[in-house]
Order: sequence, then C-alpha cells, then structure tokens
Amino acid sequence: MVLFTVVQPVTADTLNSNGAKIFESNCAGCHINGGNIIRRGKNLKLKVLRKNNMDSVDAISVIVANGKNNMSAYQDRLTVEEIQAVSTYVLQQAENNWK
Repeated sequence: MVLFTVVQPVTADTLNSNGAKIFESNCAGCHINGGNIIRRGKNLKLKVLRKNNMDSVDAISVIVANGKNNMSAYQDRLTVEEIQAVSTYVLQQAENNWK
C-alpha cells in the first residue's frame, strides 16, 4: 500500500486569503484597518512602515515572529508559512491604504 499526500499549489490568492484570516484572528484586535489601538504612531500604514524601514515582507515577518516592545511574538503560535502569509497581507493592505 502506497500512501501519498496531495499538496495544493500555493497561489497569490490563497496566500492573501490565508493572510487575511490570520490577521483577523491574531492581529486585528490591536491593528484594525491598519491602525494601532495601543500606540497610534506604530500603525501599519505604508507611510509609517516606510519611516520605520518595515516596508518589506521580510521586515514585517521579523516583527511578527519576534515581537517588539508592546507587540507580542507569534513564532510559537504561527508557522513560518502563516507568518509569511500575514506579513504579505499586511504589506499588500498598506500598499492599498487598507481598503
């Protein structure tokens, strides 16, 4: 008997959909619509991300994984793929002005 796993290809739509779900369940409580209810100046708007050199998926992923100041670390709660997906979603939303 041969066992195998069918792996669905990861598309941009799937990544964005997963990122949106992860954001809603883990991030939106503090960062609704890209804002920040704890520290206004540390929001997820593109202007602020650029100002803080956080305007890349890699930079966002580091903060999501490790946290910083009031931001909790998520590396023990999310997989590497989930961190990548939510980081991609955040950057895409910032580039679209959170619409």
